[in-house]
Amino acid sequence: MTAYDPADVVTDIDRIDGGFWAVVIDFESTMTAIRFTHRGRRTMTRPPGDRPWTPLDQQWRTSLDHQAYVGGVTRIRELIAAGEVYQVNLCRILSHDLPDDAYLPALARLLRRGNPAPYEALIHAPELGVDIVCASPERYLWRGGERVVSSPIKGTAVTAAEMLPKDYAENVMIADLVRNDLQHVCEPGSVVVEDLCGVEAHPGLVHLVTNVAGRLRPGVSWRDVLDASFPPGSVSGAPKSSALTTITALEPVPRGPYCGAIGWIDADRGEAELAVGIRTFWATQASGRRVLNFGAGAGITWGSDPQAEWQETQLKARRLIGLASGGVAP
Repeated sequence: MTAYDPADVVTDIDRIDGGFWAVVIDFESTMTAIRFTHRGRRTMTRPPGDRPWTPLDQQWRTSLDHQAYVGGVTRIRELIAAGEVYQVNLCRILSHDLPDDAYLPALARLLRRGNPAPYEALIHAPELGVDIVCASPERYLWRGGERVVSSPIKGTAVTAAEMLPKDYAENVMIADLVRNDLQHVCEPGSVVVEDLCGVEAHPGLVHLVTNVAGRLRPGVSWRDVLDASFPPGSVSGAPKSSALTTITALEPVPRGPYCGAIGWIDADRGEAELAVGIRTFWATQASGRRVLNFGAGAGITWGSDPQAEWQETQLKARRLIGLASGGVAP
């Protein structure tokens, strides 16, 4: 496998003679792609001599504590009242120091048993600076030839009966934003909304999911598709440009792979499957120590209750943090 320069990696995918690529795009738009010489299928089993996951037993740190997060929600509601933005996804990053021998493929196997997800992924290439375990329920972008589909999630509750009108309104708003994004690269009249606000069950919670599909115009490149649709609307907000400005002002640390894109691109076949990088762990180096990170967020609208939005971030993090910490049985 070979890693390519993040500054020009999309051009590489368009220009190089095909190939299968594992792709990670940080929310801040830095892209890392690893081109594989061979591809195949293998069950994620534990090889002989492999080591298990050791539960993390210390307190997780958070980039925004309860007071700061509630204050951020209040500020976003003020901006909505002033007409500067309609919806903003406000996120916080949780982190925990890792022992030197922590092995993320073992965490991936643990999540597969305890929190199966439709867009799960493991990209274990620490020598290239990439060590990510993803249990995402959300599809950012699927491509099969000229057909593309994006499936934004908006609306989270313990049960479908607990969904609020705010959840449905938020989903429709973001589905419209995604529809507008895809129109920049799709044939006129081909972008359609499918399965509006469908209910999907996942371990410990349910989501509202909408599919937005379209047919790409002839000659559209991978760069064109990503430029038109990234970052995903469900984890930024509307209007997207104003939401991103608000996120920069309120979130004290970069999101990294969280809320970015994680998956693969097959340039030979014109196919791709990229998840929104939520329910995702990733390892980094900070101040000479190895750190495991995990993100959690919520979409803020005028109808948001600050305390309820904080609780939503707790709900989204609870099961996966519990698995990594040994507090939830797989």
